[in-house]
Amino acid sequence: MTPSTPSTTTPTMHPFERKADKPSKIEINNLMMDYFITEGYPSTARIFAAESNTQPEADFEAIKARVEIRECIHRGDLQTAIEKINELNPQLLDTDDSLHFSLLRLQLIELIRACTSKTSGNVTNSPDISNALQFATTHLAPLAPTNPNFLADLERTMALLIFPTDNLAPQLAELIDPRLRKSVANRVNEAILGSQGSRREAQINKLLHMRVWGEKAAIESKKIDIPDAGLGFGLDERPAAAGRGRTEQNGNGVMGSQATAEGDGDTTMREGNGEGEMMVS
Repeated sequence: MTPSTPSTTTPTMHPFERKADKPSKIEINNLMMDYFITEGYPSTARIFAAESNTQPEADFEAIKARVEIRECIHRGDLQTAIEKINELNPQLLDTDDSLHFSLLRLQLIELIRACTSKTSGNVTNSPDISNALQFATTHLAPLAPTNPNFLADLERTMALLIFPTDNLAPQLAELIDPRLRKSVANRVNEAILGSQGSRREAQINKLLHMRVWGEKAAIESKKIDIPDAGLGFGLDERPAAAGRGRTEQNGNGVMGSQATAEGDGDTTMREGNGEGEMMVS
């Protein structure tokens, strides 16, 4: 009986396996372009399009409008942000009570921040809270009874008037954390995209969330030891963070305002205040 010899034929990879093993430069560039457009970085999108020879399918004026709204929220100018949202889509806030309440509550937080600040010109121990009280009574009190969560959030926000800002409990301190502005801005961006028939979230964000979910599930099952990929996007902490917190402090997208594209050289794009800046290393 002749002994069998081991086969030297290389196993054929499934097309999907080949694609997942090494994505093409075009696929990576498309992912990056999708991120810049979805998250609202028009200047970076233009620069990246020129560098990568990628053709963006986007209305840059619409992106600019989203950027202006985002920047208003980031700097605490909620009144202007709401006005711009209504100019862009008058029905958006009328059909999304949760988002409308979140914007109004953040506006109340900004009013409280202003009236309790040491730089507001008032005596620190007796700030003028009349503007904050008037705003809460006029705009938030009518909405609070319509949803138990609204009422609880309003009560928690009003507690900021009682305690000094330098000695707040964690559940109150997170209300004046700048990350809450970014979270609300992110929700507004997603809502505008959805109203325009676009994806609410960039594809690369979804892929990163899937990667973290898969890693977390594998680690918890104790069936596999996964090395730390070190992506540097704030998703590699173990155990991975699960979803949004009560104050939804997830920032403006998974990758924030910086992305690195693989291509001809290492090209890093940054964008702030609606303007793009490219650095090539």
